[in-house]
Amino acid sequence: MKAKFLTTLFVLIGWMSFAQEKHLTFKGVPINGTMAEYISKMEENGFDHLASNLRIATLRGDFAGYKNCMLEVSTLWQKDLVHKIDVIFPFKETWSALYGDYNNLKVMLTEKYGKPTEFVEKFEGPHAIDDDRAKMSLVKIGNCKYYAIWRSDQGDIKLSIEHRNHQNYQCFVQLTYSDKVNSQIVKEKTLTDL
Repeated sequence: MKAKFLTTLFVLIGWMSFAQEKHLTFKGVPINGTMAEYISKMEENGFDHLASNLRIATLRGDFAGYKNCMLEVSTLWQKDLVHKIDVIFPFKETWSALYGDYNNLKVMLTEKYGKPTEFVEKFEGPHAIDDDRAKMSLVKIGNCKYYAIWRSDQGDIKLSIEHRNHQNYQCFVQLTYSDKVNSQIVKEKTLTDL
């Protein structure tokens, strides 16, 4: 009985101290709360709400000097708790434009957060590629690994070059803000399900 009480007490103390941690912020707003609350705060910051489903809300607005960025606000599958924000910058048709966006954002993030904790910047393939068109082809097939991650006590910020294979290939820079506190709740929920 005493062991069960002590275990419960330690779990409660750990949960309380974990719950008091600060959340990562996006545009000065903590990544926390319900989807509706977060959408409202982003609308106050100039974003237009375009669509929502049970897990993701899509908004559009200006961010970090870039016009018409798409914002995807993600919540837990079975709990309305925001834990991740993805910023999708405007699509680019050339490597030089795509890399220009990536490099510009990397410089600004480094100025604000210091050197990235982790980064990879390479093309995968049998030989060196110097041609703009060839580099874009590698982006479109997923053979471009360009990302930088800044880790903090509040969460992670990841800058990357991405692509989507819709009707035509869309290549873009993405910035992902993952709140540590709420991402841990996602992980715990997943582990509970297993």
